[in-house]
Amino acid sequence: MKSSHFIYLLIILVFGGFLISAKLSAQERPPNIILIMVDDLGVETIGTYGGTSYSTPFIDAMAAQGAKFEYAFAQPLCTPSRVQLMTGQYNVRNYKVFGQLDRNQITFANLLKDAGYKTAIAGKWQLGKEKDSPQHFGFEESCLWQHMLGATDKNGNDTRYSNPVLEINGVPKHFDGGQFSTDITSDFLIDFMERNQNQPFFAYYPMIITHCPFVPTPDSKDWDPTSPGSPTYKGDAQYFGDMVAYMDKTVGKIIAKVDEMGLSEETIIIFTGDNGTDQPVVSMYRGNEYPGGKKFTTENGIHVPLVVKWDNKIAPGTQSDDLIDFSDFLPTIIEVAGVQAPKSLPLDGVSFLPQLLGKKGKPKDWIYSWYSRNGDMENLQEFAFNNEYKLYSTGEYFNIQEDWLEGTPLNYKDLDKEGKRSFKSLNKALEKFEDIR
Repeated sequence: MKSSHFIYLLIILVFGGFLISAKLSAQERPPNIILIMVDDLGVETIGTYGGTSYSTPFIDAMAAQGAKFEYAFAQPLCTPSRVQLMTGQYNVRNYKVFGQLDRNQITFANLLKDAGYKTAIAGKWQLGKEKDSPQHFGFEESCLWQHMLGATDKNGNDTRYSNPVLEINGVPKHFDGGQFSTDITSDFLIDFMERNQNQPFFAYYPMIITHCPFVPTPDSKDWDPTSPGSPTYKGDAQYFGDMVAYMDKTVGKIIAKVDEMGLSEETIIIFTGDNGTDQPVVSMYRGNEYPGGKKFTTENGIHVPLVVKWDNKIAPGTQSDDLIDFSDFLPTIIEVAGVQAPKSLPLDGVSFLPQLLGKKGKPKDWIYSWYSRNGDMENLQEFAFNNEYKLYSTGEYFNIQEDWLEGTPLNYKDLDKEGKRSFKSLNKALEKFEDIR
């Protein structure tokens, strides 16, 4: 064989092997993960769940194209929910105080980063004021409000929406050119995804919106690009609908970018809210008025949407009535990534990936909650519930299907067989955590 022919054949074999290897690597590459969590957004705000007060076409389309969970529950307030979501543990194990995450904890970002994922977070932090807090908990890049700085400027104006003050990788920046924080944070994550589209990435978006102050968005008729921020904490609730619409539009923007990059089959997108809608917002939900219940342990304080999209993996229109709580997100996310949690990590959550893929999975019989805003025992509210009943550690017992605002406690002696069976089951759930609390 002539040497030139030999070299040509060698080049073909090497290049062909490279293509095969590249193809196999692409097939074996772990999926990208995008987790979007809206601030103060209850289930009643979303059209696909039966809410009729607001426009949410992009989230409704996500549910139609993917999966929707009917019974997903957070904690009643932001920091407790964030701690549970990121660590996969009930607050009884690791919640210390409002506004902080114990630096001894391991988060889903730590686990994914250690497994080779590129990681980023944008939005609301409120988990520790140390400059390196996001990086310490696994996020290589960050664009955050209320990281090291407070919530207002020297004049008492809120800094989270119009012309916001954000911290980019721990460096404060005052945006004063008529920007809106939802645009800045979403653009930050989109830039991160574009730069890392050739490798697995995890983008966590705990959105600043729709938390009060309720203010105009850039799509509102009376949007003022020169506004220094709301001078009051609550703002004006008439703008809540505008904020929901802008949130939904931003979710659509992120989905569109994933599609544009050709990654819709390689990317799972998870959408939820961190707790119930704030007061004084009242929405129409399945034909009835539904008041916001943030900070309360009743349904309107903890029932949140959970919608998941993953093209060619999740069958369109998948629905589940299984109980899901925020401890389940970490196990689900790491199973998607093919990552094993350390055996020393005491996870309370159960992965709901099987249900996303049309399998039975391991549905929960009950959800447990240990809720204390400041981590103190004096204000503790501890309870367990299933689809029909809720039992508090105080002994108060409610039929939450018939009495979802929990106005009339049940008397055990008056219960039917199913009521007594549920009482015993929920009491065992509470007893399971007695040695921890």
